[in-house]
Amino acid sequence: MPVHAVDPLEDPRWRAFVEDHPRASVFHTVPWLDALRRTYGYQPIVYTTSAPGTDLENGLVFCRVESWLTGRRLVSLPFSDHCEPLIDSAENLECILSGLQVYRRSYGWKYIEVRPANGGFRCIPARESFQPSKQYYLHTLDLRPPEDELFRRFHVSSIQQRIRRAERVGLTYESGRSDALLTKLYELILLTRRRHQMPPQPKEWFRNLKACLGRALEIHVASYQNRPVAGILTAHFKNTVVYKYGGSDPAYHKLGPMPFLLWRAIQEAKSQTVQTFDFGRSDYYNQGLIDFKDRWAGERRLMTYWRSARRAENLLVNDGLALRAAKQFFGFLPNSMLKAAGVLLYRHIG
Repeated sequence: MPVHAVDPLEDPRWRAFVEDHPRASVFHTVPWLDALRRTYGYQPIVYTTSAPGTDLENGLVFCRVESWLTGRRLVSLPFSDHCEPLIDSAENLECILSGLQVYRRSYGWKYIEVRPANGGFRCIPARESFQPSKQYYLHTLDLRPPEDELFRRFHVSSIQQRIRRAERVGLTYESGRSDALLTKLYELILLTRRRHQMPPQPKEWFRNLKACLGRALEIHVASYQNRPVAGILTAHFKNTVVYKYGGSDPAYHKLGPMPFLLWRAIQEAKSQTVQTFDFGRSDYYNQGLIDFKDRWAGERRLMTYWRSARRAENLLVNDGLALRAAKQFFGFLPNSMLKAAGVLLYRHIG
């Protein structure tokens, strides 16, 4: 069965297919792919068994990453928590994965990486040429129960009491898509990345997300005495809202701004009849973040990324030593150079 390449930004069939597919997420959408292209120069491409001129029946979307620093590769998708193969037939998935192996050798790609949200990929025979590369936990919250019932399920001291404390001390809340809100959010993200000794994502990435996603994107900011103390960015697609980015001022953590902000975002999502709140991925080794998301009483599941590389290597290792060395370097940089490092490096690490 032949495998065909489709440009999802130019072929209208992809937009219609994503809108109809039950497992599609915001990360499959044309606006998200366009933001990746505008910011990092990645060219999106979809592989399918559907012939040109016919309706798309399946598709596996990637971005081609061309980097002199980290190599040429095919990733599904860079800077996206998950990207489920939108393929309902095991036979078609087998065909596409086998075809990609031929392309990998022909084009000299360093590797192909697939980031499915569920564990079905493990059962595909052609997956034998892939091996686990990274593992994360994905937390989701079912928003269909009544609001008061959802609140009662939250951890009492870590979530409920902190939300009430934030309300008592008078934290204010605003949401929208204005440039002013984006600036507030970015400065809070910079504070958080500085605290983690890592460069922030380029501000242009957030500008492009705002321009491309439009009303599907929402910025939420909590302030104390007119000072922004926490902010998050969410993206809405069909019946799911995804919490994608966040930042906060550690001087105000005791006021509970992040639980307060997430709760307000959840309330807004429920008011729009959204069914699922996606808390995003957590690194397998980040126990503190995993515990925080567990306390919202949602569902937690293990999420594995799969990679087919030119040579076998042990990918499922804790790269903590290399990360600590990088943090020591970034920790000495002033904010201006930390921002510049983000602009320079992120396109190479997608």
